Amino acid sequence: MATVTFDGATRTYTGLAHPAVDHLDLEVQDGEFLVLVGPSGCGKSTTLRMLAGLEPVDEGTIRIGDRDVTRVPAKDRDIAMVFQSYALYPHMTVAENIGFHLKVKRMPKAERAERVRDAARILDLEAYLDRKPAKLSGGQRQRVAMGRAIVRQPQVFLMDEPLSNLDAKLRVQTRTQIAALQRRLAVTTVYVTHDQVEAMTMGDRVAVLDNGVLQQVASPKELFTSPVNVFVAGFIGSPSMNLLPAKAGDDGATHGTLTVPLSPEQRAALTSDDVTIGVRPEAWTVRAEGGLDVIVAVVEELGSESFLYCTDPAADAAVVATPVVARAEGLSSSSPGDRVSLVPVPERLHLFDSATGARLPS
Repeated sequence: MATVTFDGATRTYTGLAHPAVDHLDLEVQDGEFLVLVGPSGCGKSTTLRMLAGLEPVDEGTIRIGDRDVTRVPAKDRDIAMVFQSYALYPHMTVAENIGFHLKVKRMPKAERAERVRDAARILDLEAYLDRKPAKLSGGQRQRVAMGRAIVRQPQVFLMDEPLSNLDAKLRVQTRTQIAALQRRLAVTTVYVTHDQVEAMTMGDRVAVLDNGVLQQVASPKELFTSPVNVFVAGFIGSPSMNLLPAKAGDDGATHGTLTVPLSPEQRAALTSDDVTIGVRPEAWTVRAEGGLDVIVAVVEELGSESFLYCTDPAADAAVVATPVVARAEGLSSSSPGDRVSLVPVPERLHLFDSATGARLPS
């Protein structure tokens, strides 16, 4: 096993206004499951491909363990990659697909068969070793692709959105299996996804990228409770955090009928009088008055909880307003058209400098 270190790693494509990956400094610990997440075009797949040796590094270095692999060919990096597509050979059986790389490396047949059986046992594929890929479900095919990586016994696993071709139910099941498998094998793993729910449920740590720049790397809990800026706050969480533009005044930061206090430290950190108030849906209390006055537009009843999607009268009428979302326990008593007041839980408020996007001190 090994650590993975990006030291100022940069990749620039001709014709782009900014680097696809811009001076990335990131260390993945030995045996860690690190997830790279962000919107399309943020640089996460490019980062993975740089580590795999499929993309050149224009500046900086990449190390696996103590070895600088920046200019090392992909075949010599001791990594195994699982792609978005299963990339299985349709004319080969499951066993032949899993053991193909070992066959190319001229591993003795007996040892190769033993490794294939071990991987199949780990992935619950023993009953399918003689089948062709066409006779497998999507989840089984993905496990075969995983098996092909496992038998190589690499220093690092790389996974590029391996669940994107699966349906919603199978994705949940397979992501649990992958996370459990990684912990069992204890192999350093870098996993790319655009799905923040996937990232939060699988990773030991999550690295959030935007426009090629690393925004924050932290545990899922820390990302959720202490996002460093407005981008991370709005990206992490489902439904996402409510971000309300406010003005700093004598009483605090005000948005519509909602005013939240500002500490002296927060006022000192502001670069203008524009503040962004962040409130997660579960951090609202629905009352008759005393908070942000809104109009319920849609009620999503989910049984154990409900989500109220509300129209915010204080929103800028010149732009398409994002609804304010509040979560209520159990079945909601509210109906579309109701006027309610949303009161934030004070200790769960997030405040940001609108000019810089940075989080204000607590």
